[in-house]
Amino acid sequence: MKARLPILVLATLPVSATLALCACSKSEPEPSSGSGGSTPAATTTAGATPTAAANAAVAAPKSSGPLASVAHPDLLDPSKANAKAPAVFKAKFTTTKGDFVIEVHRDWSPNGADRFYNLVKMGFYDDTRFFRAIDGFMVQFGISGDPAVSARWQAASIQDDPVKQSNKRGYVTFAQQNTPNTRTTQIFVNYGDNGRLDGSRFAPFGQVTDGMNVVDSLYKTGEGAPMGSGPSQGAIQSQGNAYLDAQFPKLDAVKHAEIVP
Repeated sequence: MKARLPILVLATLPVSATLALCACSKSEPEPSSGSGGSTPAATTTAGATPTAAANAAVAAPKSSGPLASVAHPDLLDPSKANAKAPAVFKAKFTTTKGDFVIEVHRDWSPNGADRFYNLVKMGFYDDTRFFRAIDGFMVQFGISGDPAVSARWQAASIQDDPVKQSNKRGYVTFAQQNTPNTRTTQIFVNYGDNGRLDGSRFAPFGQVTDGMNVVDSLYKTGEGAPMGSGPSQGAIQSQGNAYLDAQFPKLDAVKHAEIVP
């Protein structure tokens, strides 16, 4: 099977924006991020027509859990994500399939490590879904289940870091758009050796050191809309967990993430 490249959506473009392919000569798009969510290949952050999105919004029930902006009010102010991360730290993710641990090395990607550290401390990843998981390629997550929170982080990008580590199996990296300095909240864990990403500014900041079997077992959504039948990142951004719970109930989720000794 030919490895695919993850597409991640940051939040710097309007939900209606369409991302261009990073490498038109490749059969699969590289990981890219945009305000509406990321999808493989040129991403329409909405991933659906306005009418379809409106119908989905009407059909979707309320999210099963408390809104992130209620559980963690600081998430409405990205400027509070300003703490410097330790040189090395671990983040434990408790999911619907079990636990896994990401060990972060700040010297690998200082800006990425700082952003991840703050997101975990602020509770950003709690009650979020693994919305794009492709066997042999990667699993992607990091869009808030609360549309109000997503809207606040769409322009909260960080500067690029030099790529010091390769996107090997188990390594964790931020998604980005085709343009520099567009990382925000979405990350992916490499299922295989995706070294071809190294030349496109994808700088790993950590590695899964425990529970990679859990990461491997996450529900495989396949490619996201509009290239596949998986979730539309734009719809996740605009409708949150209500959309995912209604139309993709099999998705696995992050129950809680925390910094651990």
